[in-house]
Amino acid sequence: MSGARKLLIFGGLALAAFGMLYGLHYALLVEHQTLDRMGGSLATAFVDAAERNMPAAQLAIDEYTDTKYNYVRQVDAHSHWIGLAMVMIILGVVLERMAFTERTRFLIALTLALGSFSFPAAVILQTFTHGSPVSSALAITGSTLVIAAMVAAAAGFARQPIHAMER
Repeated sequence: MSGARKLLIFGGLALAAFGMLYGLHYALLVEHQTLDRMGGSLATAFVDAAERNMPAAQLAIDEYTDTKYNYVRQVDAHSHWIGLAMVMIILGVVLERMAFTERTRFLIALTLALGSFSFPAAVILQTFTHGSPVSSALAITGSTLVIAAMVAAAAGFARQPIHAMER
């Protein structure tokens, strides 16, 4: 088994396990409190609006918005880790059909693995550094790595196999 195939398959399995464990942790220890905060913020906003206390209603809506921002990023990161892990595993299974040298395949595998971990991790970082250009830049960099690896893999599958080009 080639190094690129090992990286994709075993890295994908490890990333899937990590994503599932993160999701389990979030579901058991964080999600219910987050959903309670979201519901409580909305209820407070409606009550304050009914009492014509618009500044208080706006504060409650702002609290809802911040909580929802964090909630969406936490859930998205967990699901992206698992989804990207599945892509890594599938790509690892069919890697030998890619018309590139082993070195190029390994570079594609490494790029995909780095992007698949760093993109969702940077999305979670955004919940701690809300609005930070650094966490946004890290998320963009991670997603760019994933896109670049997938474009390269698609190009490798579209090309003629190396042994056919040697004739």
